[in-house]
Amino acid sequence: MTEVRFYQLKKHPLERVLPKLLEKVVSSGARAVIMAGSQERIAALNSVLWIYDPGAFLAHGSAEDGYDSDQPVWLTTSPENPNGASVLVLTDGASHDGMDSFEKCLEIFDGNDERTLTQARERWKIYEQAGYPLTYYKQTAQGEWQIRE
Repeated sequence: MTEVRFYQLKKHPLERVLPKLLEKVVSSGARAVIMAGSQERIAALNSVLWIYDPGAFLAHGSAEDGYDSDQPVWLTTSPENPNGASVLVLTDGASHDGMDSFEKCLEIFDGNDERTLTQARERWKIYEQAGYPLTYYKQTAQGEWQIRE
């Protein structure tokens, strides 16, 4: 069963957190699909992944780039897995009907937005009732991750 991890952003935004999480995914030999809420968000994340660290290179692409099966990180608004990813990253409240085909699902949300926080809590309950293994990470004031019990 897919392992679901919630990441509650408090100090740093998605644009700062996502590249570091993806570096860990790719360095482990895994691939990722990132689902976002709009094409504008995909374009913004694409830009961030090119410039977040001048000393790093994180190969990625989207439908605009092609070569989907070759991309270690795929950005999309559609519930797809064209690169054979084992890690699904959901942002902007996105959902993926084929979540069970992934080993891990990372739900990343803005903990400073009450509406987004409420939606994440609702998704947590749904996953919990379905029996998914769950872990909840919350950013500290220093930007570190702390497992929430």
